[in-house]
Amino acid sequence: MFLNSEMVDFAALGGAFLGGGGGGSLEEGRRLGALAVRRGRPTLVRMEEIPADATLVTVSAVGAPAAPEASVDPADYIRTIELLRLHGIHPAGLIASESGGLATLNGWYQAAALGIPVVDAPCNGRAHPLGLMGSMGLHALEGYRSIQAASGGSRTRQQYLEIVVTGRLTDTAHLIRLAAVQAGGLVAVARNPVRATYAARNAASGAVAQAIEIGRRISGARSCRAAVEAVLDYLGGGEVAAEGRVVGFALETTGGFDVGSLRVGSDASGYCDLSFCNEYVCMEREGERLATFPDLMTTMNGQTGLPVTTAHIEVGMPLVVVCVPRRLLKLGAGMRDFSLFRPLEEMTGKEIVRYL
Repeated sequence: MFLNSEMVDFAALGGAFLGGGGGGSLEEGRRLGALAVRRGRPTLVRMEEIPADATLVTVSAVGAPAAPEASVDPADYIRTIELLRLHGIHPAGLIASESGGLATLNGWYQAAALGIPVVDAPCNGRAHPLGLMGSMGLHALEGYRSIQAASGGSRTRQQYLEIVVTGRLTDTAHLIRLAAVQAGGLVAVARNPVRATYAARNAASGAVAQAIEIGRRISGARSCRAAVEAVLDYLGGGEVAAEGRVVGFALETTGGFDVGSLRVGSDASGYCDLSFCNEYVCMEREGERLATFPDLMTTMNGQTGLPVTTAHIEVGMPLVVVCVPRRLLKLGAGMRDFSLFRPLEEMTGKEIVRYL
């Protein structure tokens, strides 16, 4: 189906909810999506519509959204595909690496400009902080050689760079993260060509359509509480875990990640603490663990009803914290390898694996 302006708004809204504090900026997703539908007619196709031997490429943005010098131009997304083509990779379809306010719309601009369809099979149906988590288990596939192309950085500050790396997936993912840091915090990326048959087994098929429906429900609600109820009814479960104002917030951009914590609640209802590495990785109340990644923890502005990412949290902001258990989410193969979660424990100082 052709993607239009209404779907841009719905996909950005629903993607931001599924971003769980990360997944890129809602506003940036809307902007990029609007550019896409002005540029051409981006098409979304189901996995079943793609030939089994077609080559699919993952597209994303990598880095720390809160980095003050982060800069990615729409042309950078096009450039990453051009760089892959120069190295003999000719994608027949594009898949997003994850769900998020920006991430769900990754590929739409390239699709409009290049005539390549977006395939409704993101690598993950929620956002995640580490590139390997959005690689559909390729890191464990013996003999797989990754190729990744990145482009980004401010031209005016002479930080622009482009890079193509190939090798073991763990090594190439690390180099792309370093490139994001060097470029000011963020780069556009196209990576990891696979056959459609592999993606069909290991991706989160239908997650784009799910994000669009979630966004439709948020958009049609008259209050934050009504939006939450509509979304949780659609997902089949979940709960409001905390509600109140942000009374404490800390964020540090380090190594290409936004890492920190926040406290939200009220004297009447009590307070919850959330830790994040781009996305929320756990939530606790008085030391009791309430949710652990890949459970979805999402913060929504209590006044506007819009999802709020960790990069946009401020002390005093009214928030509603929504939790959806992982069993109700569309998750890719990267969420089934708990060894990938160990770096999050090191970065946040929070235990994760033992709660899974």
